[in-house]
Amino acid sequence: MSQWKIRFGTAGTGDSFAAQGYKTSLDVPEYTAKMGLNAFEYQCGRGVRLGLDKAQKMAALAAPKDILFSVHAPYYISMSSMEEDKRLNSIQYLLQSAAVCRALGGRRIIFHSGSCGKQSREAALEKALDTMRRAVEALDEAGFEDMTLCPETMGKVGQLGTLEEVLALCAVDRRITPCIDFGHLNARTLGGIRSKADYAAILDRMEEALGDRRAQQFHVHFSRIEFSKGGEKRHWTFADTQFGPEPQPLMELLAERGLEPVVICESAGTQAEDACAMERMYRGASKI
Repeated sequence: MSQWKIRFGTAGTGDSFAAQGYKTSLDVPEYTAKMGLNAFEYQCGRGVRLGLDKAQKMAALAAPKDILFSVHAPYYISMSSMEEDKRLNSIQYLLQSAAVCRALGGRRIIFHSGSCGKQSREAALEKALDTMRRAVEALDEAGFEDMTLCPETMGKVGQLGTLEEVLALCAVDRRITPCIDFGHLNARTLGGIRSKADYAAILDRMEEALGDRRAQQFHVHFSRIEFSKGGEKRHWTFADTQFGPEPQPLMELLAERGLEPVVICESAGTQAEDACAMERMYRGASKI
């Protein structure tokens, strides 16, 4: 399986999964392929509960269909917590996620860095950087040196996860690859992504900061997101056009620049259909 090409997929299963009669996680590869997609992000947000045996069965079913798995680690990870035990526990959750990701045949573990809480952004980032360094060491010691940690840009203003903060975390090790959630960035900047130039500025900054293949083969989350003054409120679907950001300009840029990210759609229930819509936009822009 060639991992390095642009891919489109979903975060978890959409409403059409059950509507089409699928029932278990072992049906995910067939459903994903039937929808015309080739990536799937397994959701462990509420804990790593997928058994390794079942994960290996999913991988065996996915391999002939050229479907690439990634794993979203538990939401309660907090690399910036003021409590050291929470930071150390976060490393354990990443290790658990890595074990499942490997069993699925994937390499990318996406996670939320945490919140600032009652400390300054600078103090929160320093703690997260220290935890990140420890996490890389722990993964190496556990034999997961081939796994890729992907810190995600976040949607709420009080969360750690601006573009600059994520790029700072990626500077800890050349394997750490950003998960750029464009819906989150739009929400936390209160609608800051309005044009193709706004997208281009994000991609340019990533290239400037990373300067290697991670800027071409990064991870993407995309959905339309409602926001208030505190940032992210709720995910919507592509049909809910009153909420941004718009996917078309980003797809055009990915095609024009020859970038090869894994693009994961996080629409509310229509993620498979909306992922397919993004792929059509991309193909149209690249004349494929």
